Amino acid sequence: MNGHDFTFCGTRCTALPTGALCLPDHAALCISDLHLGKSDRIARRSGVMLPPYETRDTLEKLDADIAATRPETVICLGDSFDDPEAADSLKQDMRLWLSRLQAGRHWIWIAGNHDPEPHALGGTHQVQTRVNTLTFRHIATTATAEVSGHYHPKHRIAARSYPAFLFDDHRMILPAYGTYTGGLASDSPVLRGIFATRPTAILTGRKAIAVPVIETPKPAARRGRPG
Repeated sequence: MNGHDFTFCGTRCTALPTGALCLPDHAALCISDLHLGKSDRIARRSGVMLPPYETRDTLEKLDADIAATRPETVICLGDSFDDPEAADSLKQDMRLWLSRLQAGRHWIWIAGNHDPEPHALGGTHQVQTRVNTLTFRHIATTATAEVSGHYHPKHRIAARSYPAFLFDDHRMILPAYGTYTGGLASDSPVLRGIFATRPTAILTGRKAIAVPVIETPKPAARRGRPG
């Protein structure tokens, strides 16, 4: 699977190249910020028509991760749908696909800021949940042993930006799993303010690769000419 194995707050984890987090000792898989139905929401609100393939593309990726890891529990870490109407307007073939993925599993929808209310698509709807030492919620707090999403972190290396996991000794933020999702730079003030120490980034792509997050140096102050 080309994943990156590491231990976070006493729980063994594997970061998958797709942006999913696997907890192999607990048969659990966590994904964040699927934003299913984003093209539908943009069309409804602005009239801009994007190719409506992002839901299928995201579910294909999730289907493959579930087949590879065979989880008993799947945690969708908030903003699974781009807005409440996107959940309601999901096409029948996509609903059936989701039902098939949910079959025989404990499927948890964590409330996000885009989809705070329960919907009728199976599974359970929770504000947060816990697996072993870790607490899963949508938006990071000051708690320790916390896994969250929301910020869609990306890390730039060699002039290219990659969706990335960010974590330190206390908390972890997952990359956005869905297609058509943007991102926030790993060295942004918002993300720097969340971590107590300099975090590690795990880049997604063909292989999950861990790299240190190095702060972007500030430009040197320009000196005026001597008086």
